Amino acid sequence: MTLEQVFREEWGRVLATLIGFLGDFDVAEEAAQEAFAIAADRWPRDGVPGNPRAWLMRTARNRATDRVRRDQVLTAEYGLLVAGDRAEVPMNTTTFPDERLELIFTCCHPALAIEAQVALTLRTLGGLTTDEIARAFLVPERTMAQRLVRAKRKIKAAGIPFRVPPAHLLRERLDAVLAVVYLILNEGYGGRDELAAEAIWLGRALADLLPDDPEVHGLLAMMLLHDSRREARFSDGELVLLGDQNRSRWNAGQIADGRARLDRALALGGRGPYVLQAAIASLHAETPCDWAQIAALYGRLAHLTGSPVVELNLAIAVAETEGPEAGLRIVDRLGLGDFRYLHSTRAELLRRLGRTDEARDAYRRARQLTDDGAERRFLERRLTELAGPGGGGPDRAERGLNREE
Repeated sequence: MTLEQVFREEWGRVLATLIGFLGDFDVAEEAAQEAFAIAADRWPRDGVPGNPRAWLMRTARNRATDRVRRDQVLTAEYGLLVAGDRAEVPMNTTTFPDERLELIFTCCHPALAIEAQVALTLRTLGGLTTDEIARAFLVPERTMAQRLVRAKRKIKAAGIPFRVPPAHLLRERLDAVLAVVYLILNEGYGGRDELAAEAIWLGRALADLLPDDPEVHGLLAMMLLHDSRREARFSDGELVLLGDQNRSRWNAGQIADGRARLDRALALGGRGPYVLQAAIASLHAETPCDWAQIAALYGRLAHLTGSPVVELNLAIAVAETEGPEAGLRIVDRLGLGDFRYLHSTRAELLRRLGRTDEARDAYRRARQLTDDGAERRFLERRLTELAGPGGGGPDRAERGLNREE
């Protein structure tokens, strides 16, 4: 196992445990980073230890102890740190098997703005860099860095406890928690499989905690259905659109599990945004796709959320039922100027309409806004096709124009 694999699998658990010990995000994050830096220096020479997590925890705890000593701060946290193995330290027990969900509910405290809640959890639990989170939120990196600093200060100043809230406070935190899990899945959907697995783990844990909440089951259903296509989304490192995927590579077990979760959500009366998205994902797993029903569900979702990204997906479905010109009319009224999927979707619709020069411009703009290597190569292939004979008139409708598809 490489250090990168260990980081992806263990960062969230190591950091959450350290925060539980220390009660300080910054000191815990610094100690975790130092532990991984020491591992990067020693493991290539000495080999990966048999229990990487225990090694990292011990090293990080030692780093934190040194920091406390350096700062001459003899606090209760310091007493816990030097007390010995974690099993000897009295810990707050919860219904969860480890501290990651305690961390996510701490980050989603109502004293923090929603944007800060989501960003802080992605940074601490998911291990995303500030730049990655900034791109997910479509804001400058500096803005996101300031948001994270303010969130940590707020938690410390307000004395927000590191624990799962009591039952009567769960509802007010749940929307932010679900948004966090959804964004973690989106990052994983771009090729970071460990983040997708983390999101699904969190979804299952939330479903165990709140078995009668339809939106929790809806989110989990949607994640399972999307993740079921993971193995088919790439071929030899190249992006494969939904309509071109080898369906034999889809995970039938995950599809069945996702549909069972969707049935549970509907039985509970679920009609919220995650339940609607799960229903759409379920329809995408059928052959042929019922684009009229997908368009109707996107219409309901757009009305419910007011999201221009949802309307972009609506435009794709409308293009399949009413033609590319109808879809383009929706796209051209959306205020998503620097959202790369707006431009890639617009390019595909223009391509289908034979408006080659405009399609090239839109593809170039999408490429300019895309950092992902596989997506860039896909856009470059489209540009090459448009430069060739007959490039302005494809003979079939393209599927999967947007990432969500």
